[in-house]
Amino acid sequence: MSSAPALVLTAHGSADPRAAANTGAVADTIRRMRPGLEVIPAFCEQNSPNLVDVLRSVGDRAVVTPLLLADAYHARVDIPAMIAESATKARQTEVLGEDDQLVAVLRRRIAEAGVSRLDRVGVMVTAVGSSRAEANSRTAMVAEALVAHTNWTAGTAFAAGPHPNLAQVADEIRDRGADRLIIAPWFLAHGRITDRMAAFAATHGIAMAQPLGPHRLVAETVLDRFDAVCRLRAAA
Repeated sequence: MSSAPALVLTAHGSADPRAAANTGAVADTIRRMRPGLEVIPAFCEQNSPNLVDVLRSVGDRAVVTPLLLADAYHARVDIPAMIAESATKARQTEVLGEDDQLVAVLRRRIAEAGVSRLDRVGVMVTAVGSSRAEANSRTAMVAEALVAHTNWTAGTAFAAGPHPNLAQVADEIRDRGADRLIIAPWFLAHGRITDRMAAFAATHGIAMAQPLGPHRLVAETVLDRFDAVCRLRAAA
């Protein structure tokens, strides 16, 4: 039996099938980038396979790599509890976070929506939001990084939980002089929340970019987190 680490790509899970499909697509991208690496999608809830079941199957080789942007409840509470429940010595990596590679993907999604770096546009970076203030503060850093070397102005909205919401950020950015707006979802995949965002955009005549999706740079960021834990193990 192999003793090589296995990358357990762990998403929260969703009733919307597009979310699980995106997790599978990210896993496929990782496999193409690194042939021979065992990559196993797993979910905390609503989708299968369940993380606990995967960990019991894979055992101590598992490196749980959260397919999560924010270092919030799911990464800090749900996943560690499920690792403990599995009774394995699986290790957990950091979340994807506000990685420069992901900001680059978001910038590309905005460009794909027809916005040039030279356009004077107000960008509404929109995330799900967390009850953890530090996680929200870190998410807000995305907007600042996004507008570097562009003519854009940006603000951060939260689609659920904390304020400011989309309407408030739209007003705030317009007050700063932007008369053209675009919503930039800080989401990995489409789901019910992004559908609500799209409905808001359509109602108010605002453009909306696509989520990050299974872009190669998303997969590279996942591998960066996985490799960091593997290096620590090798050095121990």
